[in-house]
Amino acid sequence: MANSIPTDIPHWTVLVAEKKQRQLESIPQEWIVTPPSDSTLDVSAFPETCGLLNAREIEITNTPVNVLLEKLACGAWTAVDVTTAFYKRAIVAHQLVNCLTEIFVDRALARAAELDDYLKNTGKVVGPLHGLPISLKDQLCIKGLETTIGYVSWIGEYADKNAVLVDVLIECGAVPFVRTNVPQTLAWPESFNYVFGRTTNPYNRSLTSGGSSGGEGALIALKGSPLGVGSDLGGSIRIPSAFCGLYGLRPSYGRVPHYGARGTLEGQDSVLPVFGPMTSSVVGIKIFMKAVVNAKPWLNDPLVVRKKWDEDEYNLVDHGSGKHLCFAIMWDDDVVVPHPPIRRSLEIAKAALQKAGHKVVDWKPIKHRLLGDISRDIWNAASAEEFMITTSVTGEPIITTMELDNADAAVASFRPQNSGITAYQLWQVQKLRQNIRKEYLDHWEATASETGTGRPVDAIICPAAPFAATPHGKNRYVDYTTVWNALDYPAAIFPVTTVDSTLDGKAPPHAFYDDFDKDVYEMYDPEKFKNAPVCLQLVGRTLEEEAVIRMTEIVVAALPVAK
Repeated sequence: MANSIPTDIPHWTVLVAEKKQRQLESIPQEWIVTPPSDSTLDVSAFPETCGLLNAREIEITNTPVNVLLEKLACGAWTAVDVTTAFYKRAIVAHQLVNCLTEIFVDRALARAAELDDYLKNTGKVVGPLHGLPISLKDQLCIKGLETTIGYVSWIGEYADKNAVLVDVLIECGAVPFVRTNVPQTLAWPESFNYVFGRTTNPYNRSLTSGGSSGGEGALIALKGSPLGVGSDLGGSIRIPSAFCGLYGLRPSYGRVPHYGARGTLEGQDSVLPVFGPMTSSVVGIKIFMKAVVNAKPWLNDPLVVRKKWDEDEYNLVDHGSGKHLCFAIMWDDDVVVPHPPIRRSLEIAKAALQKAGHKVVDWKPIKHRLLGDISRDIWNAASAEEFMITTSVTGEPIITTMELDNADAAVASFRPQNSGITAYQLWQVQKLRQNIRKEYLDHWEATASETGTGRPVDAIICPAAPFAATPHGKNRYVDYTTVWNALDYPAAIFPVTTVDSTLDGKAPPHAFYDDFDKDVYEMYDPEKFKNAPVCLQLVGRTLEEEAVIRMTEIVVAALPVAK
């Protein structure tokens, strides 16, 4: 039989046990701590109270990316000291929320030492990210390391070269220092696989950290990394950023190099995955994007757009230079009504922007349900076959739920429901998508008649999900992010508040769009979502990353003033 399991490969559980043992042995013994019991849900304060980090290391790991780079550039802090501080905190984070995959301390510290020597001998930095530790999602190949993306079948497959983005980051002076957990197949908005297990949310470990860049989300939330790289096919940067209270950016196709990474649905050339930054400080988004695009990545990845950082675009030359912007709020997507904390965060953002002198109008979504369906039809044209072929090497089961208990698990709509569609059927879906992209462009342009600025709406502000971080297995709706992938609009995530049981009581039933909308309504209980961060999404237009970053900074600056 074509997909029979090779007889010379050990049982998949043996491969997992051996891999887990190697991971454990890669952790310095002196960095092992005694984590709080499982009944302690909020572990966000633990890294600073566990005793492993000294006062200087706590200071370093609490420092925003721009200040870190300044101190590294002038030699006030060495790359070795900064990398050590973040590595220790990352290892503590891992023991709390299970966020890491590959741990390579000696290699990272050797790289940091090289950078210190270079600065000492030349008086110059290697590049704009000199000495900055950067965590990477478990897709970005590093020469000599395994990249499993959560597949048992890929254990033991070592990269013979770096992904292009890894080379770019190294050229910019960064220190890649850990890789982070993902779901098996990557095609989940939560993070669980048979190799490394489940990543949990540091603010409430009964909740998910999101996915598929869930390891990055949990790690950065615990300040175990100042800046990380996630990837986003249908929301996989934005969902964990939103669930973990971070800043994140899903760039347009072709701004950030993807070549040489491992992934899912490779060869699917319509709704593409993109890499982008995740960070705990808004300035980190700009620093990452500017460094990467100015490194001319199009010389090493044929799919990268030849576009350097555009300072005029960042200064919002096409948006009235940022004075009196017009934002459109999308209160819901005509499919699923968001929970009370999300609604409250939209009200906060609206009030803040109006107080700052900007105009706010409502956004009318068009065909969002169809855009979500189209995206899934494209991905699932052959995803079931790919998952089967990949797992057949070892016979590992294909994960069908992220629930803790499989007994009442419902099949998530984004998972393949059948064996796929024909090439001709796929072309029809892709043609429909093209037509809707044109329709949406015209829809956006037509808003010029209601903004009062003479321009169409400058950006859309909307939920990143209809809920804050969900209990494990319950994140079954991703279209608040996926539609923007289908349209190829860049989108940034920014934190607004946290779930508050007093302010965010259960709303009375609304007129439900359908049974699924009703199910989402009924899952809300403020106690269940206790302490979860609440973030929103700012959406711009294709290849307008610089403007999206600047407008996100403007919104973020307005928020504290309004509170």
